[in-house]
Amino acid sequence: MSGWLPTAPCTPGACVEPARAAASVPRAVLRLAAVAALVLAGIALSPLGRGLPRSRGRIPAEWVRRWCRLIVRAAGVRVRITGAVPPDGGLLLVANHVSWLDIPLLTAVRPARMLAKAEVRRWPVAGALTARGGALFIERDRLRALPGTVARIAGTLRAGGAVTAFPEGSTWCGRAQGRFRRAVFQAALDAGVPVQPVGLRYRRHDGGPGTAAAFVGEDTLTASLWRVARTRGLVAEVEIRPLIRPGTHSDRRSLARAAQPAAAEPAWTHEALVAGAQVRPPGHGTRASRPVLRA
Repeated sequence: MSGWLPTAPCTPGACVEPARAAASVPRAVLRLAAVAALVLAGIALSPLGRGLPRSRGRIPAEWVRRWCRLIVRAAGVRVRITGAVPPDGGLLLVANHVSWLDIPLLTAVRPARMLAKAEVRRWPVAGALTARGGALFIERDRLRALPGTVARIAGTLRAGGAVTAFPEGSTWCGRAQGRFRRAVFQAALDAGVPVQPVGLRYRRHDGGPGTAAAFVGEDTLTASLWRVARTRGLVAEVEIRPLIRPGTHSDRRSLARAAQPAAAEPAWTHEALVAGAQVRPPGHGTRASRPVLRA
């Protein structure tokens, strides 16, 4: 793995807690079947909308939002969304990254083209849906391709489209977050569009911070799906933070700093640590979490 790729110290063994209130196996199977049915329906209907996460096709954006919320609910996860609805037009949507659930949750906030690593294209079912949704794929091992990727993002934003990105560049367990990388914010500056920070949190049935939804390290998608389906009372909290208007920051470094605290809630980290969470620092026997976006 290249040394410049973003990494996180989170691993399933060190950070992901077992379900304290587990759903029955038959219920978990039914949940996964419902998720699969909704995803397959989305793939079948995506040609009608020229890519489901876009709002300019025949499928209304509100339908896309509801479909994404249904996927999360079908997995047994309750959703709480707070804050003002993001504006129409060109927009860069940024959030901290914890789980595969983050993607439908953010699409429920604002349908957009997803910024994804090239490997996602090869994922069964989800890869096809992501590609049909107009995702912008990144070749992580080609640093020289980064300026071209930023230019493509800026072009989409200038054309009035929305792009969703996870600037941490790697999934974290939710008890701590990574630093927002600056590259993607250059596209917003070049296009002159606003940045919409979003904070994502996952809580247990008792209201405390939970990591059952985390998709980190060597965790597999199958294992993560099963863990989420077996967890009872899991809640996803989506907080839409104040919009960062264009022209308020002159460079990508300051823009990334302004968006960082808006998406990574310090109180959430503190609450998790008080509850007894222990996240190993980098280099202490843990393996890197899966990178998503280079910086």
